[in-house]
Amino acid sequence: MAEDRFDGMLLGMATQCEKGVQELLDVIFNFLARKTDFYTGAGEQSAEDMIMEKFRKYEKQALESQKKLKAEREAEDRKRKERIAKKKAAEEKERNELSEAKVTELTDEEAEKLQKEIDREKEAAANNTANKNEDNNEDKTEKEDEGETEKEDEDDKGKIKPNSGNGADLPNYSWTQTLGEIEIKVPFKVKFPVKAKDVIVEFSKKHLKVGLKGHPPIIDGECYNSIKIDESTWVIQDKKDLLINIEKVNQMEWWSRVVKTDPEINTKKVQPENSKLSDLDGETRGMVEKMMFDQRQKEMGLPTSDDQKKQDVMNKFMKQHPEMDFSKCKFN
Repeated sequence: MAEDRFDGMLLGMATQCEKGVQELLDVIFNFLARKTDFYTGAGEQSAEDMIMEKFRKYEKQALESQKKLKAEREAEDRKRKERIAKKKAAEEKERNELSEAKVTELTDEEAEKLQKEIDREKEAAANNTANKNEDNNEDKTEKEDEGETEKEDEDDKGKIKPNSGNGADLPNYSWTQTLGEIEIKVPFKVKFPVKAKDVIVEFSKKHLKVGLKGHPPIIDGECYNSIKIDESTWVIQDKKDLLINIEKVNQMEWWSRVVKTDPEINTKKVQPENSKLSDLDGETRGMVEKMMFDQRQKEMGLPTSDDQKKQDVMNKFMKQHPEMDFSKCKFN
C-alpha cells in the first residue's frame, strides 16, 4: 500500500480542523466508534493495544526521519561553510598575487599620451553608437509610418476621422456617441422660431426620419443598428435646434454612422469614455476589483486571492503544530 495514497484527503480534513490535531483525532475516533466495531469487536483491551502498537511504530519512524533530516541539514551546512572558506581563500590568494606583482610606473608624458588615446577611443565609440541609434530610429519610424498608412488605406479607405464626441460633423447635422447612446444635433436653417408642431421625428426599431414639415427630410434612412424606441427622446433648443437622444440596443459597440446613407467614421480611432469603479454598486465593484487583482497576480506569476486564502489556512495549521513534519507535503 502506498504510504501517501490518503495524504490529500487527510490534509483536507486537517485544514478544516481549527483546533488542530486534537480535533482531528476526535473526528477519527468518533468515526470508529459510530461506524465500526473497533472498540467492541475484539475485546476491551485489543483496541487500546492496537492503537499503542501503531503509535510506537510511527513514533519510531518520525523520530528516525527527524534525526536523518537533522543530519542531512548539518552535512549541507558543513559543505556550505567549506565552500565559503575555499572561496575566501582563493580571493585572498588572488589579492596577494596582485599585490606582489611588479608595477611599472609611467612618466608624466607617457601618462598624458595614454589618456589622450583613451579619450579618442571613447569619443569614437560614442559617435558610432549615436549614429547607429539614429539610423535605427529613422528606419523604425519610416516602417511604422508605412505600415500604418498601408493598413489605413486597405481597411479604412474613405472613412472620416471621428469628432471630439466620437461621432461626425456632417453638412446638415452633427452627432456624438457613447457606448450606450447617440446624441444628434440638427440646426434648422430657417428665419422663424421652430416649435414642436413644426418638427417631424419618427422612430422605429431600425429607421429614423427627421425634418421640418413642408421641407425635404434632413435624415431619412435605416439606422446603423437597432434602437430602443421607448427610451429615445427629442427636444427643441433655443427655438432653432433639434436635439435627439437615441439609446442603443447593443450597448457594447461603436456606431460608424447614424443611418446607412451617411459617410462612415473610422471607429478604430474612437476614444472610449473613462469608466470609474466608483460608479458601480458595492457588490459589482468588489467583484471587478477582485478580478483585476487576480489578473495582475497571474501576470506576475503570483498567487490569486483564492490561493492566498488556502495558503493562509494551511500556514495557520502548520503554525499551531510545529511538531508535525510538512516537508514532504505538496500544496496545490
